[in-house]
Amino acid sequence: MQKAYYSFSDYLKEKFGEKVYKITLDAGFSCPNRDGTISSGGCIFCDESGSFSKAHSSALDIRSQVKTGIDTLSQRFGANKFIAYFQAYTNTYAPVEKLKEIYDSAFCDEKIVGISIGTRPDCIDEEKLNLIAQYKNPWLELGLQSTHNETLKKINRGHDYECFLHSYKLAKERGIKVCVHMVLGLPGENKDLIKQSAKRLAKLGIDGIKLHMLTVLEDAPLAKIYKKEPFELFTMEQYCEIVCDFLEILPPGTTIHRLAGSGYSKTLIAPKWINNKFETLNLIDDIFIKRKTQQGSGFYLECAD
Repeated sequence: MQKAYYSFSDYLKEKFGEKVYKITLDAGFSCPNRDGTISSGGCIFCDESGSFSKAHSSALDIRSQVKTGIDTLSQRFGANKFIAYFQAYTNTYAPVEKLKEIYDSAFCDEKIVGISIGTRPDCIDEEKLNLIAQYKNPWLELGLQSTHNETLKKINRGHDYECFLHSYKLAKERGIKVCVHMVLGLPGENKDLIKQSAKRLAKLGIDGIKLHMLTVLEDAPLAKIYKKEPFELFTMEQYCEIVCDFLEILPPGTTIHRLAGSGYSKTLIAPKWINNKFETLNLIDDIFIKRKTQQGSGFYLECAD
């Protein structure tokens, strides 16, 4: 069944002629929102893993992680092409000379056809972006989470929306594609505020997006708040409805990198449904069918000047 949204997987198939797999990498970076530069607490929803899947260990050097990833995915799926994905913590949080050494090591095999770098808007500058722009098929994954400064302050994000806009502009000027990370269900954000964020990003014409449901994880600061006074989180149905609202507003050409995930079982406190990845994705499909809409259906209506 054809999806009602433009998945990143489909984009890669169109570009490279076959399925391309991401190899998640941990280069041992830290985060200025955790090491005391900005804050020592981090974002309230972030746990000790730094949003990393823990598929590999930072005890391995990058070349070893890449080789392990290629071998594993090749044997399991017959994969031939890969993107080196620097996922854990803030992957531009180092001097540019060190970054070059790390990024260069990811291209240790000709099967690596691109690079994706997860970072914060306040941890990139022109020199770092000039470096990133030199690599094959570069993507920058910018953690934004919300376009509302009141929310960003509330979640201890450590930067504002204007910082994101500046970083986004610098990246686009250098031809780097940008995937924006957003969290739905943040404290104080209702449906209208979430749709406002969607409209702002739609008008920017972002290249890609990852949508995350707010989760309460055992080691995250949010866990203490939740345990002391539990607050209401989206149900699966509510989350899927707002995801469809969001995607309807985005341009048809924005690539959808993530709508649901799994792997939280060891540290997850709430919501318990979050690990039901395929059930969540199927419900999103069903809602689009019921609405008779798709990604971009409301773009020209919602975002017309």
